[in-house]
Amino acid sequence: MLLRITNLFTLLVVILGSINWGLVGAFQFDVISLLFGRGAERTNNPTLTAQVFYVLIGLCAAWQLVLLFRRMLVPQAR
Repeated sequence: MLLRITNLFTLLVVILGSINWGLVGAFQFDVISLLFGRGAERTNNPTLTAQVFYVLIGLCAAWQLVLLFRRMLVPQAR
């Protein structure tokens, strides 16, 4: 049960992080820096809180990659 919740949480964080990077790429608007940093116009110098969120997004993405490769390499029992 805890693993299922962890998987769902990491997937949601990765999706939200991806949306944030889509906004950065399309409109140069960084929601994380706006909420936790020095403002969306200063994404090159985020605060410690914003950096923690960026690291959390990266760790969640790594977790999702591990799950993806595990599913690809290990056949599922039906």
